[in-house]
Amino acid sequence: MSQWYPKKGRIIFHVDMNSFYASVEMAYNPELKGKPLAIAGNPEERKGIVVTSSYEARAKGVKTTMQLWQARRLCPELIVLRPNFDRYRTASKEIFQMLAEITPYVQPVSIDEGYMDVTAAEQHGNPVEIAQNLQEKINNKLDLPCSIGIAPNKFLAKMASDMKKPMGITILRKRDISEKLWPLPIEEMYGVGEKTAKKLRTFDINTIWDLANGDSYQLKQILGINGERLQNRANGVDTRAVDPDAVHEFKSIGSSQTLAEDTTDDAEIRILMHKLAENVERRMKRKKAAGKSVQIMIRYHDHKTVTRSRKLHQFIENKDDILYFANELFQKHWNSEPIRLLGITVQDVDEKQNIAKQLDLFTYEKEAEKEKLYEAIDNLSQKYGKNTFKQLQNDDKNEQPRTSFQKDFLDDFKK
Repeated sequence: MSQWYPKKGRIIFHVDMNSFYASVEMAYNPELKGKPLAIAGNPEERKGIVVTSSYEARAKGVKTTMQLWQARRLCPELIVLRPNFDRYRTASKEIFQMLAEITPYVQPVSIDEGYMDVTAAEQHGNPVEIAQNLQEKINNKLDLPCSIGIAPNKFLAKMASDMKKPMGITILRKRDISEKLWPLPIEEMYGVGEKTAKKLRTFDINTIWDLANGDSYQLKQILGINGERLQNRANGVDTRAVDPDAVHEFKSIGSSQTLAEDTTDDAEIRILMHKLAENVERRMKRKKAAGKSVQIMIRYHDHKTVTRSRKLHQFIENKDDILYFANELFQKHWNSEPIRLLGITVQDVDEKQNIAKQLDLFTYEKEAEKEKLYEAIDNLSQKYGKNTFKQLQNDDKNEQPRTSFQKDFLDDFKK
């Protein structure tokens, strides 16, 4: 066992659920197994966006973020379902509970992936046995497939989990990187997005080997401090620890949503702005936080994206304040072209207990009055349902998927 558990260094797992949303739907309805399946925001809309798809659909060319009309052209027999986020959250919670039974050092990074530090988990067997048992347990109990990367650090574990899907277990040691990692195209490196890859290819950095062995000064000139970080990762260097409390670290809280169709309709935009502000308020309440800056994101029909923000004189946390400043930014910066996506984010966020707010007597009285009003509204909402005082004409049937899944719930498995 000693050869598996070094005196120095760590043993890190990256657990990545395979085609998670589609797999959950197949577990819920076994008749879907083996069929091309896509999860999309609005199956009835020609311009609905594919959130994820089964491997059978991927084999036909269906990809995430592809518009439904394109997916159906590639795969006429495609089955399309709306996302059921409550179902996915429940499955996620059960998965992370299984991980936590092996080690307390579990760090969720999204609804369907997370890291584990199993360096001190030798009572459960060697790392390969632990991975095999965990994979089988998730598959047997939840009928969900996953891939697991085993490595001495988080970056290599993440790269390893991507190397064999579905239901893969891959070991990636530092001595293996010249053979397994360096030959890969630069786009396949975790942390290198499309824009970064394009920049690197301009300088003939086409593979991870090119990055690992490139000129450090040139990389800093191209990518700034991120160039040094990526080169270290390409050489297998990553000192980040698996941090169970990382999910609580936040500097911003936001919500964004893709529209069913590109629009310039004021009423539709207004309804969405209210909904986004409400989402942000709810998440801030959950975090017991407030923020001192508001940002608006507008993505146009041609994918051009504009972000604008405003720093405030005091912290805000409620929907009306968030919506007021977001609307102000929107009206100032929208160029009246059709909109594909909108996002509202509160930045410079901190927990309220950490915010030292200096209040004079009049401000204190005003804030105290507002707190009583908010408490009364919350109590009425709990008794009679949301939007007791103001109902927006927004049909839930038209709900579209967010561009990113909020992480507020990721520590629920500990409760």
